[in-house]
Amino acid sequence: MIQVDVIETSELGDRSYIAHDGTSAVVVDPQRDIDRVLDLLASRNLTCVLVLETHIHNDYVTGGHELARRTGAVYGVNAADDVSFERRPLRDGDLLDAGSLRVRVISTPGHTDTHLAYVVEAGPSAPVVFTGGSLLFGSVGRTDLVDPARTHELTHAQYRSAHRLAHELTDETQVMPTHGFGSFCSASANVGGVSSTIGDQKQQNDALLETDENAFVERLVAGLTVYPSYYAQMGVRNRQGPGPVDLSTPELTEPDELHRRLLNGEWVVDLRDRTAYAAGHVPGTVSIDLGGQFSTYLGWLMPWGAELTLIGESAGQIEEARRQLVRIGIDELDAALVGTPAELMAERGLPATYRKASFADLAEVLGQPGVVVLDVRRDDERAASHLPGSAHAPLHRLLDSLDTLPEGRLWVHCVSGYRSAIAASLLQRAGREVVWIADDYTNAAALL
Repeated sequence: MIQVDVIETSELGDRSYIAHDGTSAVVVDPQRDIDRVLDLLASRNLTCVLVLETHIHNDYVTGGHELARRTGAVYGVNAADDVSFERRPLRDGDLLDAGSLRVRVISTPGHTDTHLAYVVEAGPSAPVVFTGGSLLFGSVGRTDLVDPARTHELTHAQYRSAHRLAHELTDETQVMPTHGFGSFCSASANVGGVSSTIGDQKQQNDALLETDENAFVERLVAGLTVYPSYYAQMGVRNRQGPGPVDLSTPELTEPDELHRRLLNGEWVVDLRDRTAYAAGHVPGTVSIDLGGQFSTYLGWLMPWGAELTLIGESAGQIEEARRQLVRIGIDELDAALVGTPAELMAERGLPATYRKASFADLAEVLGQPGVVVLDVRRDDERAASHLPGSAHAPLHRLLDSLDTLPEGRLWVHCVSGYRSAIAASLLQRAGREVVWIADDYTNAAALL
């Protein structure tokens, strides 16, 4: 019988899996913080026999290499991948055993050109297919991460891979993708769900419902949106065979060191709730709420390799931030502090603030001199709907757009308030007067 445990990494929109028969386990696409995997293996009294990668990941640093080293498991990676470590080179049609589990390798290029899927079978149990970034719930993985010049080629391959899985596997086969739960690796935002089967996907998946391959390719390519800049670093790290990470609490520093770093223009990130940040914070810091896609936006906005200091309300908050950061290859913190803004500003003046507002508040001042509405959503979001007369600077381009923004008080909005809170802090850091619109964009309907 096949049993599967799901390990969610909701901050990145990904899943890792442990498939087992009660004794022997196969781990698919583990994240960097493998303590979660090891703890689950121990709690189930399982022996890890195989660690398998569906592809060289673009959105996170893998824990597969270190997990295989720690457990003595066979590490399976596509034979065609150019890596600098020993692994079991896998090819289409290969068969692997883990206790009573039989694993069949299927080549599914598209998300990457060396992408693999793994079909796990055992006796009378319904098969399970681990599809990585190929067949997702309702869609497929994006196809522009390997080489933008090859996007059309890989999109054709992605379509054929999806149809191969649908053709070769039975309708009751359970589909278990790595991406598609908020990951930027998905080709569509309209994916998700708790579980699915091949039969379900035949009725729901864009790639399987479309009978015209060329039409599918053109539609998918046209719908691809921007993705985080740090993705460019992930493949390099994953081909090197990433080693262990330190998840302990770093030694905390003193306020004097914090202010020295701020004077040097270094990145100092406040992890607290964005509403608490607006009500009071150390001037010059950046607000990236730990409760959302923290590592995604920090990795996207901060220059890669820049010195980083974190401010938290507790040591536990610093530890959680560190866990999220190692998943994208930011292994070292240069400094960390715990304390309230008032404590960290002792004898240096009052904490900084900015106004928190709603779209109803904006409606009361819209059109008055000096009021500038700044939309920090992506280009595709703005194209679908935007406030007339608003300025536009997508969050991922904001730091390069500072000199081009209109004069005046900037009323900053996004969809839910998460990205606009980051933007407001960056703008205030740059010397601009800001109002943070902490509201759902649906409430702007009366202003459209």
